Amino acid sequence: MTAAATGAALRRFVFDDELTIVTAAEHRDRLLAFLRDGSGVRVDLSGITDLDTAGLQVLLLARDEGVRRHLPVEFVEPSPAVADVLALTRLEL
Repeated sequence: MTAAATGAALRRFVFDDELTIVTAAEHRDRLLAFLRDGSGVRVDLSGITDLDTAGLQVLLLARDEGVRRHLPVEFVEPSPAVADVLALTRLEL
């Protein structure tokens, strides 16, 4: 996972591996740290190779934390693994 500045308001957060129970806590902490600094985040989902319910919870937590902090959280470029889970659960991020 990498992070890069993409403008004053939103920073880019990139997943580049699985988002599962094995990696969820680490990814959660890094993603929430982005929101703690007071800027929004654009979350690039294109590199997620596997997504389970623990990973989905991380994404939903980030969305909800953005709402709580009044910060934009955008999810972009869902990988096939992410698209499959979203279709199965009928969720929109």
